Amino acid sequence: MQDTIDPEACTTMAEVRAGVDAVDRALVALLTRRFGYMDAAARIKPERGHVRDEARKAQVIANVRAHARAAGIPEEPIAALWDQLVEASIAYEFVRFDAR
Repeated sequence: MQDTIDPEACTTMAEVRAGVDAVDRALVALLTRRFGYMDAAARIKPERGHVRDEARKAQVIANVRAHARAAGIPEEPIAALWDQLVEASIAYEFVRFDAR
């Protein structure tokens, strides 16, 4: 994100929008990597029933809550986003598991 400035230094909406767009590109790249791990999980797990792991889901969401709290950003909406992300990841992993 070298083509953007820090949020605190923004003085125009064009700078803000450029920063948001850069962050969105970075997030998509990170999500691509995260879904790559779902591909790996689908390849490694021996049984379809192992795809959904509620204990792991709870751990992931608890971790992100703690990270959000430490970063000073709102915990609840971040946890809700991660709940959706984890559910999408599980759905994707089921598709990949069934395709193997």
